[in-house]
Amino acid sequence: MFTFAVASLALATGSYAVAVAPRATCSDGTVVSNAQCCSFIPIRDALIDDIFEGTCGENAHSTVRIAFHDAIGFSRAGGKGNGADGSMIAFSDTELAFAANAGIDEIVGDLQPFADAHGISYGDVIHFGSSVALSLCPGAPVVQTFVGRKNATIAAPDGTVPDPFNPVTQILARMADAGFSSDEVVALLASHSIAAQDEIEPEIQRSPFDSTPDQFDSQVFLEVMLRGTSFPGDGAHQGEVESPLAGEFRLQSDASFARDSRTACTWQSFALNQALMAQRFGTAMGKLNLLGQNKANLVDCTEIIPKAAPVKNTKAFFPASQKLANIEQACATQAFPNTLSTQAGATTSVARVPAQ
Repeated sequence: MFTFAVASLALATGSYAVAVAPRATCSDGTVVSNAQCCSFIPIRDALIDDIFEGTCGENAHSTVRIAFHDAIGFSRAGGKGNGADGSMIAFSDTELAFAANAGIDEIVGDLQPFADAHGISYGDVIHFGSSVALSLCPGAPVVQTFVGRKNATIAAPDGTVPDPFNPVTQILARMADAGFSSDEVVALLASHSIAAQDEIEPEIQRSPFDSTPDQFDSQVFLEVMLRGTSFPGDGAHQGEVESPLAGEFRLQSDASFARDSRTACTWQSFALNQALMAQRFGTAMGKLNLLGQNKANLVDCTEIIPKAAPVKNTKAFFPASQKLANIEQACATQAFPNTLSTQAGATTSVARVPAQ
């Protein structure tokens, strides 16, 4: 399947040689640092074609979501699961019964047989899969990606995944227990740029959190700062607050993070800087995917993760009919600029993410 290429450099004296790390050439011609990554190239391609259908769509979004829900079953103090180990699939009868994991059964139904057919662990199909999923979303970073996880041996307990109706203090405490700072929590919320809701209000499934759910851009951070005026469905549901655009769904927790003094400045900085948002998300996501894992026992296969296409809009913009006066700014140390443009045209409803 692959061949090794080993190079050495003879020094002038002819007595010594400096060994260069072995490289491997895979059957498709790809040169990798570790031969074990070769077997993940066809897995990567099958994920793109068969699971994600080549798009930053519902299945890509759901795979990023399950990566968080799987990994956050972890505590530095112990007793809350073994982190990024695939327990969400291995113990699906247990973990999918938790209210916070509602709706994840569909992507489990796709990823479990895929992992079985390709002979990889459930932890790898989730966390390798999430990196591949992100590569289909313009503007997303390449996340450092390791493979070689063993299958989970225990289920994570209930209560490890924060709910959107939890107060900021409670969410930050749960995330700190898993090893994340408040800035890292906000960075992880960049995943909401490509996300949508299904279970809070089932009648309007696939309602996105911003107006550009196929782009890993900073619109979600800007639009959550806009004053909410209405609900996209039949009224308020637990975990939901008013949004500024027809068809757009706003999580209570997102609105709270944008307006809490501990997180508002980081939130605003991401609204104004897509590159910073993507970079910080990539770092935090790489950390998340290693929770509970011994990196020394894994193989870094980041080099086979494709690079996402450039984001369509490098700078956030006000949707049509929105303006600076509608921003509910909460950062006390950073003024909100008056330089953002407003989208031309009439106000339109934000469309739902297509079903897959």
